[in-house]
Amino acid sequence: MISKKLALVAAITAAVAGTAHAQSARDYLFIVGSSTVYPFATVVAEQFGKTTKFKTPKIESTGTGGGLKLFCAGVGIEHPDIANASRRIKSSEVDMCAQNGVKEIVEVKIGYDGIAIANSKKAKHFTLTRKELFLALAKNVPQTGGDKLIPNPYKTWEEINPDLPKAKIEVIGPPPTSGTRDAFVELVMDHGCKEFPAIKALEQSDPKAFKAACQTVREDGAYVEAGENDNLIVQKLEANPNALGIFGYSFLEQNTDKIQGSHIDGAQPTFENISSGKYPVSRPLYFYVKKAHVGVIPGIKEYIAEFTSDKAIGPDGYLSDKGLIAEPDAERKQAKAEADQLKPLSLK
Repeated sequence: MISKKLALVAAITAAVAGTAHAQSARDYLFIVGSSTVYPFATVVAEQFGKTTKFKTPKIESTGTGGGLKLFCAGVGIEHPDIANASRRIKSSEVDMCAQNGVKEIVEVKIGYDGIAIANSKKAKHFTLTRKELFLALAKNVPQTGGDKLIPNPYKTWEEINPDLPKAKIEVIGPPPTSGTRDAFVELVMDHGCKEFPAIKALEQSDPKAFKAACQTVREDGAYVEAGENDNLIVQKLEANPNALGIFGYSFLEQNTDKIQGSHIDGAQPTFENISSGKYPVSRPLYFYVKKAHVGVIPGIKEYIAEFTSDKAIGPDGYLSDKGLIAEPDAERKQAKAEADQLKPLSLK
């Protein structure tokens, strides 16, 4: 009997030791997610690798939705430790995480970014409203002079507003898995849609119909998905001066020799206008940490500390040179304190 107990204890000990060995098999951080946050995260990762004893993290640009899907798939070394996001995590994603054993998630807000609607400097500069962008990109739009929704008939910008160029409507932007796409739909399409009283009324009477009317992007070639690669959109704008592109402000800021940001509702996408709230198409940026991996994968706490430091995300931090808009001081300090404490996320 005693020998059986000893054998059982030995088996459990071996299993635990094997698990511990497996859990410590990865000695670097694995990060996925937003293409907008990617350039900021890579700079922090390089700094982290140079100035600490830890290895430089591995980062993949998968888009916010794709990254959170990978992040929420489970706990263990085969799953990411961190997910970058250019929008806040959805309650449905938190539920998906929980179903797969990812029950404690730490939310880290890193700053703000604007969504630029830009074109080549070889072409005429655009001055647009969110209502005009809705009319250009929605699958169905209100019939002229009426409330009935019809398939989008607009082929050129001039058809929407005589003051706009005669150019064909062609907008290159991110796919549905992108946080930039989600934010663009919320900040531009929804807002432009509400300019039409009949559609705005649906928000209360028939939310599903409202969402379908406001958030369904046309599929007739006027909107072109370019994948999760904002640099590719910039390259396409160089090759096609008639097109507009949708991407994070940081990519505009880094390519001002080639492209120009459109005025939206009277404001240009500039650092000052985004930080002051004058530019209407801006959103917060985040990354999410799997708390179960802290203390198992080395360097997570230290990476959080580097990313949330004033030298990184402060008003004069090294990420401001890359286009990140710093949070107000009090907001930034609170976000850092909660991140340092590994405070679990609550969406309630």
